[in-house]
Amino acid sequence: MAAIDKALAQSEALIGTEVGVSNWIMVDQKMIDQFAETTHDDQWIHVDPERAAKETPFGGAIAHGFLTLSLASRFAYDCFQPYEGQVMGINYGFNKLRFLSPVVAGSRLRGRFVLKSVTKRSEAELLRENALTIEIEGSETPALVADWLGLSVFAAPA
Repeated sequence: MAAIDKALAQSEALIGTEVGVSNWIMVDQKMIDQFAETTHDDQWIHVDPERAAKETPFGGAIAHGFLTLSLASRFAYDCFQPYEGQVMGINYGFNKLRFLSPVVAGSRLRGRFVLKSVTKRSEAELLRENALTIEIEGSETPALVADWLGLSVFAAPA
């Protein structure tokens, strides 16, 4: 059986189940400030903790939504190993993405993945869709939910 077909069968058996929960990551003010510098997004709700504490309902500075989203890659590294025969994985985008709750500086986040579907696109490509929830420690409402697409690329058949 070809590696891609073996991976497809393994994945199909997991559809609808939780396939990974990542480690927690601290999102502190230093991380937020570095992200603001990198992206040139220095809106005060992110980089001015004193003002954010006084003028927002959040109690302090909050992380950029895209910072929270960017941690999804780290969470995926915690949860997934390449399939046997896979030569690379590619971020293929999102079918749905919603930011549900602000991430206050000093919060810890983790990712939770549920496999929604897997499709064999070619003899070298599997497209997986995972429901991703990025949780905030101690909060009932997650930071975000997304349907994340990932392309697993296998060596082309000989």
